[in-house]
Amino acid sequence: MLNTEEYICEKSERLDTFLTGKIGKTRSQIAALIKNEAVYVDDKKVSRPGIKLKVGQHVRVEFPEIKKSEAQEVTFDVEILYEDEDVLVINKPSGVTVHPAPSVKEPTLVDWLKHKGIRLSTISGEERHGIVHRLDKGTSGAMVVAKNNEAHEFLSKQLQDKSMGRYYLAVVTPPLKDDVTIIESNIGRSAHNRLKMAGGLEHGKYAKTVFKHLALDSDEKTQLIACKLFTGRTHQIRVHLESMNRHILGDHIYGLSPKVEKSERILLHAYLIYFDHPRTQKKLSFKADFDAVMKEAIDKKFDTEILNEVLDTDYIVHSFTTAF
Repeated sequence: MLNTEEYICEKSERLDTFLTGKIGKTRSQIAALIKNEAVYVDDKKVSRPGIKLKVGQHVRVEFPEIKKSEAQEVTFDVEILYEDEDVLVINKPSGVTVHPAPSVKEPTLVDWLKHKGIRLSTISGEERHGIVHRLDKGTSGAMVVAKNNEAHEFLSKQLQDKSMGRYYLAVVTPPLKDDVTIIESNIGRSAHNRLKMAGGLEHGKYAKTVFKHLALDSDEKTQLIACKLFTGRTHQIRVHLESMNRHILGDHIYGLSPKVEKSERILLHAYLIYFDHPRTQKKLSFKADFDAVMKEAIDKKFDTEILNEVLDTDYIVHSFTTAF
């Protein structure tokens, strides 16, 4: 049975503003409720959050029932870097998909979150699981998950205004020519391969990545780099590297040739994450260590003394702050 609430408009204002004041939820949650056609004005269903109400108009909200889905059994472990009542910071394993989809048969990170009891229900009836941003299946590393709707809203805003961010590490071949490389291009779905994204597309979305040299291997064929994203497009790092005829070891989608060196996994890792805490507003940052496969690959290729210097978190952050 639907939970229904009714209100009378007392002054002329936008529908979403009016309901935000009445229901006490965030503007984006109210917008989702309206777009899901759960709101009626004078008994007519509306789907636009910005319509202007007139004094005396009658607004009815039919709150949908929450749709809960069962969690698959999880066969992987996830390292927790930090947890409190509002946020969870994890080190996502390589090979784990974040969101379920019809094409994904194995358990996902969302299944793991369900088992942990992280089920964020929205007033629009959809069940969320605190995912603020995602990593590709093969990419490992730091992710922050919201544990309540208020934290989700706060972190999502930071993602949009770039006060939240991550520094990635990757092993690429061949090495980049310059110490710092900046790539800007529009990224969209490739017309030739639906698994791939492509750069330089007129219909694509603007993307900017900065790459920083960290270390060369002894034969100067592979390079450890740090990557800073200023936008969050799908496959952004991989697309921007491909635009320079470079690719990440273990990347079978954007790889240049089947003859190049193989790796058990793509050697791409979200090493550092930073954000403001939704409750305390305190600036936080966390480092996610490599898994055994990536650690072994990097230790084998690069000089230990150099690694000790360039993998220092302060060194990486400072490298980007001085690059502009």
